[in-house]
Amino acid sequence: MIANNKKARYEYEILLEFDAGIVLVGNEVKSIREGSVTISDSYIYIKDGEVWIKNLKVAKYKQMHKLDIHDENREKKLLLNRKEITKIEKKLEDKGTTAIALGIFVSNNRIKIKIGVAKGKKMWNKKEDIKKKDIQMEIRRNLHINI
Repeated sequence: MIANNKKARYEYEILLEFDAGIVLVGNEVKSIREGSVTISDSYIYIKDGEVWIKNLKVAKYKQMHKLDIHDENREKKLLLNRKEITKIEKKLEDKGTTAIALGIFVSNNRIKIKIGVAKGKKMWNKKEDIKKKDIQMEIRRNLHINI
């Protein structure tokens, strides 16, 4: 995993997950491999049957030539097959659902993005998740001490 959106699993309940390719230009690949990418504010939308991601910020590559133009906040096209796109479209028609980026990783030397169709959590759901996490940590500590 190059970048992980930790906030996504806290703020949303993930209904579906997909792995998609990203159309990148210039030195964006090198910059992403360095880890100079921010996905926490990004979101995914469908336009004319194509999937796009907005607010995926890729910083300029450090060794890039000064004359090269690089828009670090441009919209990037995601590569999915038709069946996956129609599944996402159907889920997005439901009220309260959205598509978000969960993480960026490398697979077979290609940069991929894990996207999720999600539904926002209520405040009491978030508190419940924190309680469950605390209980799990306490159990692990007790097991570790007893061993």
